[in-house]
Amino acid sequence: MAIDENHLTAVPAVQASAPTPPPVLGKRRRRPSRRHAVVFTVLLAVSVLMALPFVQLLISSLRPAAEMTSDTWLPSVLDWRNYADAVKTIPFWAFGRNSLILAAVNAFLTTISSALVGYGFARLRAPGKNLLFGLLISTMMVPQIVTLIPTYLLFANLGLVGTYWPWVLWGSAGAPYAIFLYRQFFSSFPKELEEAAVIDGAGRIRIFVQIFLPLSRPLLVTAFVLAFNAVWGDFIAPNLLLDQSNTTLAVGVGQGYVNDKGFPLPNLLAGGAVLYLVPVILLFLAAQRSYVRGFANSGLK
Repeated sequence: MAIDENHLTAVPAVQASAPTPPPVLGKRRRRPSRRHAVVFTVLLAVSVLMALPFVQLLISSLRPAAEMTSDTWLPSVLDWRNYADAVKTIPFWAFGRNSLILAAVNAFLTTISSALVGYGFARLRAPGKNLLFGLLISTMMVPQIVTLIPTYLLFANLGLVGTYWPWVLWGSAGAPYAIFLYRQFFSSFPKELEEAAVIDGAGRIRIFVQIFLPLSRPLLVTAFVLAFNAVWGDFIAPNLLLDQSNTTLAVGVGQGYVNDKGFPLPNLLAGGAVLYLVPVILLFLAAQRSYVRGFANSGLK
C-alpha cells in the first residue's frame, strides 16, 4: 500500500509538561500595625518620663556645688569629686555593710518562710484556710505608718531596740505579697506529682524541699529581690529602731550630708544617692530574667 507523502502533515510532538514546583514561601516580615506603633510610642514616652528623675540625679551628682541652683540643664564641668567627698563625709562603707547584712538576712528569711507558708495554703487542707488567707492578704492594705508606734513599743518592751533582731523576726514571719505569689504558683502543680512522692515515702517537708523549692527558682529570686529592695530602701524603721552607730545607709545618706551649720549639701547628697542605688541596680540586672519569669509563672493556674 502506497503512502502519499504530500498529504502527510507534521504532527507536533506532545511534550510532557513537568510539574510546576510549588512556590517557595519565604518568611514574610510582619509590618507593625498602626496600633503597635501607638503602643510602642506610649511605652517609650512613659519610659522616658520614668527615667528622667534618675537622669537628673546623675547630672546633679556631677554638678559643682556653685551650680546646684543654676537653671542650666548640663553643668559647665563634670565634678567627679562629689563621689569621693560623699564617701568621706559619712561612714559610707560602714553604713553600707549594715544595710547589706540587714537586707540579705531579711530577704533570705522572708523568701524561705514565705515559701513554706505559701506551700501550706496551696497544698494543705484545713478548716478556715481561705478565711485565714483572706485576712493575711488584707494586711497588705494597712499602711506602715499605722503600725509604726505599736511596733516600736513591742520591740522596746522586748529590749530589741538598737539591735538587728526586729529584721530577723520580720523575715521569719514572711511577707504577705510573697506568700500570695507562692500560693498562686504552688496551686498550679499537679496532684499526681505530690501523690507519687507520698507513695515513695516522702513526707511534707521532704516534698517541699526536694520538689517544690527546686521547681520554684524564678519565684525564689523574685521574692528575694523584692525583700532585699524593701529593706535596702527603708528609711523609717532603721531611723526609729537603730542607733547612729549601727544604722543603715539609707539613714546615713538622708541625714548625713550637712555642713557645720546644718545646711544640706545637695551635690554630695546627689553623689551619695547615686552610689546608694548601685547595689540595687546590679542585683536587678543579675536577676531580671528570673524576676520577670517569677511574676509570669505566679499567675498560672
